[in-house]
Amino acid sequence: MSDQPQPQQPNQGWAPREPEAAAAPEAPGAPGAAGGEKPKKAKRPKRTGWRRAIPTWRMTLVGFIALVALLIGAFYLGYSMVKIPPANALATKQSNVYLYADGSQLARDGEVNRENVGLAQISANAQHAVLAAEDRDFFTESAVDPKAMVRAAWNTATGKGTQSGSTITQQYVKNYYLGQEQTVTRKVKEFFISIKLDRTESKAEILEGYLNTSYFGRNAYGIQAAAQAYYGKDATDLDAGRGAYLAALLNAPSEYDVVAHPENKAAAVARWNYVLDGMVKKGWLTESARAGMKFPMPKEATASTSMSGQRGYIVGAIKDYLTTNKIIDADTLEAGGYRITTTLQKSKQDAFVKAVNDQVMSKLDKKSRKVDNYVRAGGASVDPKTGNIVAMYGGIDYVKQYTNGATRGDFQVGSTFKPFVLASAIQNDSQTQDGQTITPNTYYDGTNKRPVEGWSGGSYAPENEDQASYGDITVRTATDKSVNSVYAQMAVDVGPTKVKQTAVDLGIPSDTPDLTATPSIALGPSTASVLDMAEAYATLANHGQRHTYTMISKITKDGTAEIKLPERKTTRAVSRESADTTTSVLQSVVDNGTATAAQAADRPAAGKTGTAEEDTAAWFAGYTPDLATVVSVMGQDPTTAAHKSLYGAMGLERVNGGGAPAEIWAQFTKSALKGTEASDFDLDLQEGAETVAPPSLQPTQPATTTGDQDNGGTTTTGGQGQTQGGTTDGGTTTTDGGTTTTTGGTTGTTTTGGTTTDGGTTTTDGGTTGTTTDGGTTTTGGTTGTTTDGTTDGTTTGGTTAGPQSTGRKKE
Repeated sequence: MSDQPQPQQPNQGWAPREPEAAAAPEAPGAPGAAGGEKPKKAKRPKRTGWRRAIPTWRMTLVGFIALVALLIGAFYLGYSMVKIPPANALATKQSNVYLYADGSQLARDGEVNRENVGLAQISANAQHAVLAAEDRDFFTESAVDPKAMVRAAWNTATGKGTQSGSTITQQYVKNYYLGQEQTVTRKVKEFFISIKLDRTESKAEILEGYLNTSYFGRNAYGIQAAAQAYYGKDATDLDAGRGAYLAALLNAPSEYDVVAHPENKAAAVARWNYVLDGMVKKGWLTESARAGMKFPMPKEATASTSMSGQRGYIVGAIKDYLTTNKIIDADTLEAGGYRITTTLQKSKQDAFVKAVNDQVMSKLDKKSRKVDNYVRAGGASVDPKTGNIVAMYGGIDYVKQYTNGATRGDFQVGSTFKPFVLASAIQNDSQTQDGQTITPNTYYDGTNKRPVEGWSGGSYAPENEDQASYGDITVRTATDKSVNSVYAQMAVDVGPTKVKQTAVDLGIPSDTPDLTATPSIALGPSTASVLDMAEAYATLANHGQRHTYTMISKITKDGTAEIKLPERKTTRAVSRESADTTTSVLQSVVDNGTATAAQAADRPAAGKTGTAEEDTAAWFAGYTPDLATVVSVMGQDPTTAAHKSLYGAMGLERVNGGGAPAEIWAQFTKSALKGTEASDFDLDLQEGAETVAPPSLQPTQPATTTGDQDNGGTTTTGGQGQTQGGTTDGGTTTTDGGTTTTTGGTTGTTTTGGTTTDGGTTTTDGGTTGTTTDGGTTTTGGTTGTTTDGTTDGTTTGGTTAGPQSTGRKKE
């Protein structure tokens, strides 16, 4: 091996390099020079003084990016977390509006005076006025105005006062979903809910909601309530001037009420002008129309939500009707929003109140007469042809006497129930105990405390009023005089169960207290309401056709959705002959009986008086062909609510149905029907009801002789007839030794010890048979007669006589 250095082999990956240029010699001491230090980069000079407080552009950029990210995150978080809540209680609470049949307002209920309506029920002028006042670009702008919202929030947070600046959408969210508190939290929620709402509801829906939830003053929430409160109009009838004033109120509801605060009229008018100018600017109102416009002064404020007077009674009765008939349940009705048109007629309603005031209330002296403090009254009037209630009297004032006198069911109806017994008798072709068909001319024994016959439920012998006894009288006369003993017996003859069913068919509720199938049912111990009795009497007036009464003709919800009412049915309660014959008898009560005071109505009328036990209530139930009305005057202790007798009330010895109730009825009926043509009853009577049939045409059976039965008797010669009461009219009587001879259609009386011919039976020239018991009857001329115990008791008129047909006797 050579000692010369060997060339080195390149390492793997080596590549030849270009020769480098010779480096320039470095200055002594320079960095990198032999024996010197490595060179360093130059530092920026430090910021001193005020410059240290200013962020660099890098810091600004980073901060801006972070802020944007934070805002985006906060928005996303807020949008995700804030949900659209259910409406607040105040926003959904509405009043119910009650209207008379003609559409005029009767009452409002509820603490919140609001009636929601659809946008179509708000005039375009009113809509534009509100937009001009509150948010002129509502239909084109976004749901929120961030700048105005930040400004309002800042002012609220820093205590500089409240400021809105919100869009209509935001104001609606505040009214409907949130509340009126001015807090940052509420503003934040309002912001996010508004954005969400704008994505789910149309602008029209939001505007409608805003107009129904905004407060206008005078306890009026929503533009419909405001239109009524300030101008007595519906929102659909608002013109530009009135709409602009209501829109101006939104800015300061209490301060801009120029009636309550006349000192602020200038400010209110200025705001009104601002609204109108905005309407012109937006093209919603022409300049010419604007130029001729005068400020529309609102009406005086009224207590529209008051339940005073008759309002409370009527509203309560309507609510009961709706819930009882399952039209609207109580909770739903309480939430409000219903517009209820009643069948009540304002003129008749006012007439009823006046009649009660004139005939009763004005005659009370509560300081001098303690009993006058007990007096209450109730009344109801029904159109027989429709069943519509046209008027109702509940009491002197709902806020003073809470209980409705027309609907309460705790006072006995008394003798006003008796017509139902007669109607049932005719309806069922009932007969007396001796088999005679009951008609208005059937005779009954009207003796006081006469025990009823044919009743197996125990002894019953009712008293007549004032303990009066009448002897044998017709059903018509017994009705005129309201004889209890006759009607108790008639109830047994018909059957108490049938009587009860007829009353129910006519309109008396089957669950009426004390409506029991006993002989006493005829005397009216049951406690039907005035309204129930009015329905039953209206059925009689309508020839036996029953229309179930109603108080409501139409119901709408939120101004548009109509609520379906139950289908009304007409039923045949009793036959026409039954109803009309009863009407004929009740006409006699007005013409000749206990209800002559009702003649003051100057109309053909039928009716019946009634008195409760111990005179705690007096009734009159009557009708014309066009109107059925029932009135009751009742006695009740105002402190204990106990029933009280009315003896001495109004300075009278007693109060009965023929007094104040009939007088109220007459005055009301005359006023209610004023201007209408009086019409007569068109009656189809029961056979034999109008005229008295002769004895030969009465139902007959073989004559019998009963030695111990006192049935009365007649002796006639030369004619046919009917006798009553021992009086002779149109004939002559001769008595000779106990023998009576009557000639020429004249009736006579045979005393004990008469003459008997052929063993008690005489066949006369006419071939008619007479019967003699313990005495005798002489008949000449072809007619029979019967004498018992030698006594004939009869009446002859114009030569026509017939014997009394009292219950318990054999047919002649």
